[in-house]
Amino acid sequence: MAERVHPRDSPPSSDEHPILKPAPPSAEKPIPQPGTYVIQIPKDQVYRVPPPENARRYTHLSKRKSSRSTCCRCCCCFLTTILSLLLAAVIAAAVIYFVFRPEAPSYSVDDVAIKGFNLTSSSPLSPEFDVTVRAHNPNDKIGIYYEKGSSVKIYYEDVNLCNGALPVFYQPTNNVTLFETTLKGSRIELTTAALGSLSNDQKKGRVPFTLKLRAPVKIKVGSIRTWEITAKVTCKITVDKLTVASKIVSKDCDYGVDLW
Repeated sequence: MAERVHPRDSPPSSDEHPILKPAPPSAEKPIPQPGTYVIQIPKDQVYRVPPPENARRYTHLSKRKSSRSTCCRCCCCFLTTILSLLLAAVIAAAVIYFVFRPEAPSYSVDDVAIKGFNLTSSSPLSPEFDVTVRAHNPNDKIGIYYEKGSSVKIYYEDVNLCNGALPVFYQPTNNVTLFETTLKGSRIELTTAALGSLSNDQKKGRVPFTLKLRAPVKIKVGSIRTWEITAKVTCKITVDKLTVASKIVSKDCDYGVDLW
């Protein structure tokens, strides 16, 4: 019987599957578990994307940041515009001041004639004041237009006794104008205390009144007229008696303006 001869172990042919032996474990790179894959991606190709549950919050915060930036830009533009306008106004005011050297006009009450006071009767009063007002414009290059809508009032303590208005006129430069105005009151009822106080003041020869004048005016600078401003004059005057021949014992006037 023929003997079977077994060939020696020879390397596997290329048609057979090679038998892979596991590599020894490395201390630096751990070996992944069977069935897993390790994928290496360059760092510049990694993108950060919010998880799905935070996507809505991310979108909301992004829009909020954008709107806040737009609001900040609008506020900055608005403040810049306001500051520019203020700077231009200051420069214009400085130029006008140094070129025209404006001075405030002055006012005073030169004369007062009083009628209609009968302190011995309890019937209502109908007082009348004929007042002469002196207006002085000291400016060399500025004129003043006195417009319609003025008012002049006389008070005793807190009681408005009579009312009137100034005439409409133009006051040129370096000018003093005296104008008379008649102030009238109708059926003014004074308390017993006010009548007694008025009678005592007349006996002393010192009856105090307050004159309040409000006049819309326009300033003429060269050939330019300004907007309408309000001149305010408050005069404390004291007369010796309540008659046509009354004389002013003392007077003190304050002047101011409302620019708008």
